Amino acid sequence: MMRLTAAVLDAPRAGELADFSLRLLPGWRVWRGQDRVHIRPPDGGTGLAFQTEPAYRPPAWPSAADRQQMMIHLDIAVDDLERETARAVAEGARLAEFQPQDDVRVLLDPAGHPFCLCTQTPQ
Repeated sequence: MMRLTAAVLDAPRAGELADFSLRLLPGWRVWRGQDRVHIRPPDGGTGLAFQTEPAYRPPAWPSAADRQQMMIHLDIAVDDLERETARAVAEGARLAEFQPQDDVRVLLDPAGHPFCLCTQTPQ
C-alpha cells in the first residue's frame, strides 16, 4: 500500500519557508530536521515538507521558455479572497503581476514559489 504524506518544496532555507507556511496555516504541526522541515494539518492529513537546496532557483510566473519552470504550485482555499491575500502579503508573500482569474490570487512565497488563494476548490 502507498500513501502520499507530503509534497516537498525546495528552498534556499527550508526553515524560513516552513515558518512562512505555518503563519498562513495556523494550527499545523511541525517537525524540524537539519535541512528539512515537515508540517502537517491538525487532522493528520497530507502535509508539506521543505528541503534546503543551496542551488535553488525560483521558477518564473508566468512560465517563460528560457527561465526555471514551475514544477508544482499549491492551491489554498479561502473564505475571503481580499482579506487572506492581504494577510499573505503581510506575512511575506508577493502578489504576482499576472493574475489569470477573478476568483484566484496568484502569490509568490518568500522563496519565489507561486501559490494560489482560491475561493472555490474542486470537490
